[in-house]
Amino acid sequence: MVVIGVTGSIGSGKSTVCQILAKLGAAIIDADKLAQETYEPHGEAWQELVSAFGKDILTFDEEIDRQKLGQIVFSNPAALTQLNHIVHPKAYSMAKERIETYRRQGLEAIALEAALLIEAKWTSLVDQVWLVVASEAEVIHRLKQGKADNESKVLARLKSQMPAEEKMKYADEVIYNNGDLNQLQAKVTQVWNKLHTDPRISD
Repeated sequence: MVVIGVTGSIGSGKSTVCQILAKLGAAIIDADKLAQETYEPHGEAWQELVSAFGKDILTFDEEIDRQKLGQIVFSNPAALTQLNHIVHPKAYSMAKERIETYRRQGLEAIALEAALLIEAKWTSLVDQVWLVVASEAEVIHRLKQGKADNESKVLARLKSQMPAEEKMKYADEVIYNNGDLNQLQAKVTQVWNKLHTDPRISD
């Protein structure tokens, strides 16, 4: 079995890469969804987040309002570090547990999608790091099409993450995604087929 860590900045297309990998037969673990699970009302992480950032981050039904929390942390490096310190260890443990569950089930490949795979030092969980890269202009264009945040907010999110050039030092594969979906599918399939020559996939 091989575990692929799929990472990249917001809007790079890492989720689309994972969708393609799922069709090719990989099981997908989404680190962002794991983080959301840690936000369960009145759980350990929930209590720590409310203590750190105040009750203003809660909705009327006491759920964590991720948009409000994001507005606080993505323009404040210290606050972002504090958030990551609370959430990442718990999400890491959940990811490790799910990988082991899939391993026991005898799956051929797992893709762990994590924007902060490198920054959070989750690379120990994976056998290969696949970095998805897109130009800043392309990222802004995509997110505007999806009616996401305005350009200044997108740029703030991008600046809060490690530059792609730095991430490339840790990557086994770099997938450039400035083209269309067909081009991305072709590239991912090519790298997937190359992966099947890796002896770890049959471990």
